[in-house]
Amino acid sequence: MPYLSVSLAPPCAMCGSRTAGVRHDTAENETVCTACLSMMLWCDRCRAPSRVLVATSDSGNWCGACVAGVAICAHCGRYSDNQVPAVGGVTVCAVCAHRHFDQCSMCALWAATTRYVSGGRRVCQGCAAGFAACEDCGTLLPDYTACDACHSGPEVWNYSYKPDPRFYGTGPLYLGMELEIIVPQRHRHEAVSAVADAVGRLAYLKNDSSIEPSGFELVTHPMDFPFAMREFPWPLLGELSALGCSSDRRVGLHVHASRAGFCSPAHIYRWATFLYRNEIAVTELAGRRSRYARFSPQARTRIKDTAKGHPHGNDVDRYQAVNPHPRHTLEVRVFAGSLNPVRVQAALSFVAATVEYTRGLTAHDITAHHGWDWPRFTDWVHAHPDYPALAQRLGEVSLACAS
Repeated sequence: MPYLSVSLAPPCAMCGSRTAGVRHDTAENETVCTACLSMMLWCDRCRAPSRVLVATSDSGNWCGACVAGVAICAHCGRYSDNQVPAVGGVTVCAVCAHRHFDQCSMCALWAATTRYVSGGRRVCQGCAAGFAACEDCGTLLPDYTACDACHSGPEVWNYSYKPDPRFYGTGPLYLGMELEIIVPQRHRHEAVSAVADAVGRLAYLKNDSSIEPSGFELVTHPMDFPFAMREFPWPLLGELSALGCSSDRRVGLHVHASRAGFCSPAHIYRWATFLYRNEIAVTELAGRRSRYARFSPQARTRIKDTAKGHPHGNDVDRYQAVNPHPRHTLEVRVFAGSLNPVRVQAALSFVAATVEYTRGLTAHDITAHHGWDWPRFTDWVHAHPDYPALAQRLGEVSLACAS
């Protein structure tokens, strides 16, 4: 655009100046001066300057002209031009579909809630009505096969194996444990059989590429905390150790906490904030610092999104102290693996205790009584006898730091 005299130059849409100089067109079909242009944002789609940009589910920021006519994802509420059909006659963006939905193998629609079918398929609730169910465990059955969960014998499933959850206890907070175990090849068969005999339907084994080739991951179904302490076969860990198995800081112990066990998004915010504010103490208790369980500043700044269940980041971002990506849970990834029952119980106890500690934490508790501070939490634990393993572990960590 040519230089104009002061009298002929159109006024800048932002500052109103008629000073002679180059004028620039914006995505809103406005004209601005060079000085104001430097303060504007740029649309990631059309590359034009804009006063206001809208965040899309594809991690881009688009101007109003670019989002006009683009569909809004029914899950995250963000614009996206890459949508897929979902159950209920709506569409969801591809990001949400792959993180929070499964595609029904029958109708091909994406669904937030699906059922596992013996043999590995998943179907939406509508299509599930056409399947018979196993009389023993409720797993859906195709006509041509028996229930793999009940009739497969000792089995280490593929990493993608995800049966329908079986809930044990009364809730409302359910915990799920994923314990990575290093297993000597010569004793793998005995180790798999020992787990199968001990856990029954309470847990299952999966292969995991992050463990040595003969190792496996022990995954429990959701349990409330009292049930886990009372009913999980804790002597099994000693049996595995006697077979030469190990679990230490080279591998991990992950604990899932059900979102439904929190009383509100504000409760999740208080809980996650407490963990991130006490990074040093949490890592000491956990027994390791790992690149697969980072306390990143980016994750801390997105705690509000985590609390509200809004998807953010990419798949690599699940390697945080608190993984926000699972559909119905929050995954605490900080703990080192262990076959010491007290250490494993302490990990489950820590997640359960921090959820309960932050449940009733008020703004007055935080500002007047240092509610975010680690000593306040440890005092709370010692005053509540439901967490003996955690109290013991806190004492061990305290003595190690003192020495």
